[in-house]
Parts: sequence; C-alpha cells; structure tokens
Amino acid sequence: MNFNLVNNVHLENERVLLRPLQLEDYDHLLPFALNEPDIWRYSITSVAGGLGIKNYIDTALSAREAGREYPFIIFDKLANKYAGSTRFYDIQHDHKTLQLGYTWYGENFRRTGLNKHCKYLLLRYAFEKLGAERVEFRADVDNEASIAAMKSIGCTVEGVLRNHLKKENGSRRTSIVLSILKEEWHEAIKAQLESKLI
Repeated sequence: MNFNLVNNVHLENERVLLRPLQLEDYDHLLPFALNEPDIWRYSITSVAGGLGIKNYIDTALSAREAGREYPFIIFDKLANKYAGSTRFYDIQHDHKTLQLGYTWYGENFRRTGLNKHCKYLLLRYAFEKLGAERVEFRADVDNEASIAAMKSIGCTVEGVLRNHLKKENGSRRTSIVLSILKEEWHEAIKAQLESKLI
C-alpha cells in the first residue's frame, strides 16, 4: 500500500464533507478568524483576523506541497455551512505514521457530533487506505475539552511532553500525547466509533 497523500482526497459521509483546503477557502474561514478568536486559545499561534487566517492557509498549503501535511476544510452537511479545518501532519512515509490535528470548529459546530464523524473518516482513511501503523494526537495539557474528545474516540494517553513548545506570548506549552494503533482500530475502535455516529 502506498503511504502517499498527494491525491485529491475527499472524505465524505451523510453528515460531513472533508475536502482539500484551497486558497479560495479564505472567504469560508474568515468569519471564524474575525468573530471567534477564542478558537485558538490553546494554539501555538493565533489565527485570529484576516491576516492570521491568510497566513494559516498559506502555510498549510505550502506544507501540503512539500508532502509534510494534508489540510482539509470541513463542511457540515446538516448545517449546510463550513465548520472549520483539520489536517494530517508530521507525515512519516518510511515509518507509516502521521499526526492528526490542527483541528478546530466554530462554536456552533462543537458538541454536535460533527467531530466524531470527521475523526471516523480520517482514521478510516489513514488505517485502511494509507496503511498507517499509528496515528498520533497532541494537545495542550490544559485543553480539557480537546483531550476529552480524543479519549472519547478511543485514543490512548502515552505521556506528557513538558515545556514542549513556545507559545505566541512567550510562555511554554506542555503537550499531552495520545495515539491509536492499526490493530486497535481494526479490533475495536472502528466499531466503537461507528456506534457513536449520530
């Protein structure tokens, strides 16, 4: 199986469409950057404001071009609106591992079940199409909502990276590391997650 994300990947079910992020998506994501700066409370860099979201998209597309990341825009079919963004990153082709993150949703799309649909499609693609051996997740150790969401889809906590990253304000972020392994996906997590899709 070719561990390669260069194709035009669209992931979709009855609730959500994940498609490759494009420059033209600036207009779809700008309202979040202008009106919901709290989205990036736990991020290393803020994406707030017009310039923030432009830099965010430019950086994501450059990383995709280099084969390091694969960013998606999220469209909520139930609401008929764009809801946020997510991506595969730290793609290790030789080791068949990657990280799933940079995930954010507008306030109206949180706690609606949308995240579980997105994670199901992304994990199914990673393990069943790419042949990934491991999918890793990281979060600010203080981001309780994000950590709870990752645990709810079946992630295992592996440990904590102390003073891991520099924040925009100069302080240091401590990161929690979680993961799902290929055998865990096939043996239990896929079915468990499918049962939670509403």
